[in-house]
Amino acid sequence: MVMPAPDRRFLFLQGPHGPFFHRLGRMLTAAGAEVHRIGFNAGDRAFWMGAPGYIPYHGSLDAWQEAFAGIVHAHAITDIVLYGDTRPVHVAAIERARALGLRIHVFEEGYMRPWWVTYERGGSNGHSRLMEMSIASMARALEMSDLEVPEPPAHWGDMRQHIFYGALYHWFVLFRNGDYRNFTPHRALPIWSEAKLYTRRLALMPWLALERRWLTRRITGGGFPYHLVLMQLEHDSSFQVHSPFETMEEFMSLVVEGFAAGAPRHHHLVFKAHPLEMGRNPYKRQLADLAKRHGLEGRVHYVPGGKLARLLNHARTAVTVNSTAAQQVLWRGIPLKVFGRAVYAKDEFVSAQPLPEFFSQPTRPNGHAYRDYRRYLLETSQLPGGFYSTSGRRQLLRQVVDMMLADEDPYDALLSGTAAPRQSLRVVT
Repeated sequence: MVMPAPDRRFLFLQGPHGPFFHRLGRMLTAAGAEVHRIGFNAGDRAFWMGAPGYIPYHGSLDAWQEAFAGIVHAHAITDIVLYGDTRPVHVAAIERARALGLRIHVFEEGYMRPWWVTYERGGSNGHSRLMEMSIASMARALEMSDLEVPEPPAHWGDMRQHIFYGALYHWFVLFRNGDYRNFTPHRALPIWSEAKLYTRRLALMPWLALERRWLTRRITGGGFPYHLVLMQLEHDSSFQVHSPFETMEEFMSLVVEGFAAGAPRHHHLVFKAHPLEMGRNPYKRQLADLAKRHGLEGRVHYVPGGKLARLLNHARTAVTVNSTAAQQVLWRGIPLKVFGRAVYAKDEFVSAQPLPEFFSQPTRPNGHAYRDYRRYLLETSQLPGGFYSTSGRRQLLRQVVDMMLADEDPYDALLSGTAAPRQSLRVVT
């Protein structure tokens, strides 16, 4: 059931880089809802694009939760909207929002990347309702569904726009942030360093793409069996909040040690960096040192980003902390080892073997169970579209506003039979 929009008052917090929250707010306003946006820095302000309802927050993080409660009371807020639930300002707001009985709408990058985004209520990733759901309960909810599950496209579709908006956002925070002197970034790296990295990456994209293609071709054409390691951004919330590691180097060291102890001597190990890894850490040098320490010279490779599909098509196994890219691994039926909390870390899919045994004789995922899981996500929290490209936003907005106005969250809506029909997936670049 869609609740009357005039009775809803939405408060937006921080969103993805770019104009998605602005467009979403406009559509909610067109539906009759009241919309406000809290801005914590000049980047937030710039991407709200002068729309009504902007509320600048100039205070400190310590004073934020009480200020949030005051804003909610002053505007009779019924719903809050945010991107990622582990930023300090979002953690504090969610805690108070729950106490006040507000609906909490959480957006996140798609669990089923590359051409979907995630929309949930209450929390995402390790805080998602999916963490407590069994595959059997998902299969029962799907009994009345006849959705034809779309094939995933083989490219991101809006990576260039993602990097562009990231560079622009950090430029505003770096050079136009005088009114927000108490702003504290949720990442440890200074803003000027982030802006420099995004700008450099944008300028070097053509040359980096050539390097990645050459390295990928060298590996896939090398004629040797290899195991793939899906690296993540060290500052990413899933890595920091939902994993046992402090740094990516700790994870890399553990994997290389396990590979050295158990993998056949003719096998190789390939570390693939996250597509948005901007050179924050010297991973290539660190891996060379680890390979030398364990007698693996020539058998450990590093690929700086690029498309995952080409490497996955020939991989024997995959290892990750809790990267969402692991969904592509499971879709292909490749054995998977996971170390952190993740929505897909079900007993049916991921290996419980110690690393040496996993590299030596890995167990395969249950393909039937994974198909039920994947179909369940595509019927509920995974929406076609994207945050960063014009076509991706257009596709996403066609469906998500009605879902936000609905009384039930995506999971309960499927179970009760009130879920809206899904669009077929059409890749538009």
